[in-house]
Amino acid sequence: MADRHNRDIDRELAPLPEPLPVPTVDAHAHLEIVTNDEPDSAAVRKVLDDAKSVNVDRIVQVGYSAEQSQWCVDMANAFPGRVLAAVALHPNEAPVTDDLERDWKIIEKLAAEPRVRAIGETGLDYFRTPPELRTRQQDSFKWHIDLAKRTNKALVIHDRDSHDDVLSILLEVGAPEKTVFHCFSGDLAMAEKCVERGYIISFAGTLTFKNAPALRDAVKIVPREQLLVETDSPFLAPTPHRGALNTPAQIANIVRAMAQERGEDVAELATALSNNAERIFGSFV
Repeated sequence: MADRHNRDIDRELAPLPEPLPVPTVDAHAHLEIVTNDEPDSAAVRKVLDDAKSVNVDRIVQVGYSAEQSQWCVDMANAFPGRVLAAVALHPNEAPVTDDLERDWKIIEKLAAEPRVRAIGETGLDYFRTPPELRTRQQDSFKWHIDLAKRTNKALVIHDRDSHDDVLSILLEVGAPEKTVFHCFSGDLAMAEKCVERGYIISFAGTLTFKNAPALRDAVKIVPREQLLVETDSPFLAPTPHRGALNTPAQIANIVRAMAQERGEDVAELATALSNNAERIFGSFV
């Protein structure tokens, strides 16, 4: 997605946190933006190794365009046991691509790759998409939902300023068995709806932001088996490193914040989050 690449990511790297007591998974990252390098590069390996040093030993590398989804697949193939891929057109990409059906064909072909375990990130984003382009965005979302169901893969949803329409479309066309709300941005009422419908809710570093009490309310009520944790690297570094360059290693800080809000043991929660990721995306081996 072009606007992502235009953002300033020349920021100070967030320092490595204290290691988690047990291994866990970053369920959503964009390492091509973190490293600006080839998918099998030493720079990518360094980010993975830094994460592993704090017990974040697996990641899901997530797609947002046809070209970048290929990068995700190549990275997953370069790091077996450590990386899985998701492929899709981001909702901000779908309305502006010059050939939507061509890009859909590329995504569908990539979805057949063995290490691709999810269709995403797809969904709706009304923050940047003007009303006249939203129908095209909604059509792309529905296409990705259908692809997830046809391939029996998880659906990873990007939802920004579009909660009602995302929930309505999922009801209209039928949600896949494994539906993940990436970087959940809703409130307690929306979280309750998602839980009731069996959706998975993934929390990012935004959970730790001072201006996000609604997220802290929401994380308390999600059953453990419906939780994931993510960085959305290189964006959304958690407190106390907000504004720094985010990497999968910061999962350790997010898990600790999540455990504190839920009143749970860090090791038990990290293990549950790891088990959930393996259940939703399959084995990393």
